[in-house]
Amino acid sequence: MKASRVIASFRDEHMEVEDKIIVVTGGASGIGRAMAERFVADGARQVVVADINAARAKQVADEISAWSMGCDVSREADIVELIDTTEDKFGPIDLFCSNAGIGIGKGLDEPNEVWENIWQVNAMSHVYAARHLVPRMIARGGGYLLNTSSAAGLLSQIGSVTYAVTKHAAVALAEWISITHGRDGIKVSVLCPQAVRTAMTAGGPGVASVDGMLEPEQAADTVIEALREERLLILPHPEVAQYIKRKTSDYDRWLHGMRCLQEQYLDQAES
Repeated sequence: MKASRVIASFRDEHMEVEDKIIVVTGGASGIGRAMAERFVADGARQVVVADINAARAKQVADEISAWSMGCDVSREADIVELIDTTEDKFGPIDLFCSNAGIGIGKGLDEPNEVWENIWQVNAMSHVYAARHLVPRMIARGGGYLLNTSSAAGLLSQIGSVTYAVTKHAAVALAEWISITHGRDGIKVSVLCPQAVRTAMTAGGPGVASVDGMLEPEQAADTVIEALREERLLILPHPEVAQYIKRKTSDYDRWLHGMRCLQEQYLDQAES
């Protein structure tokens, strides 16, 4: 019964969150909370708010009429438990939003421990979710994965090689899953905002705020629109689409422009 419901839902022309079972990692704050709240408001059958801060996740879930679970996305076992518990309790997951992320590290001299930490959260967490959900989704006719990356995953991140590399990996994974499993009914989107008002930008958004700071709710609005159109790239800052075109049309010129932007950013930081 549950499997047949999911199979039917993914024969729809457009993805709607109404009546869907949805999981959001990093759901206790920022973009994750805004997405969870919007999904509930738009009639999702069940929203699961997952976060490393289990107490905060429960508070948010209680506030928006969802359900919560603690989850450290850097641990594959935690993600497996999140998937198993959700499906045992509510039924097959329709949409899994692998949203949790961190921003640590700056230059090439960061110790391996920093690289490993950000790699596990920003890249491998998406792999773990896909590894354990894609086969299930294929078996029941389809499913949807939404991975949160960043505009840094399409362009770069001035001042943080660790962030740039791991966010690029998140985009690459989403592309690969779409290419490899699109015919199996697996839909994929990747969220790539610039600066959004969250805990990560509380200390200053840096150069990412060049096109303005969005509120998390604005990012969630863009997510809903992109899901309906089943677009791979979700761009809350539409300017990013033009930046991608400039990058791919003349890579060397784009790199020169990025170096100039970096110099401007460093000058502003020092003043």
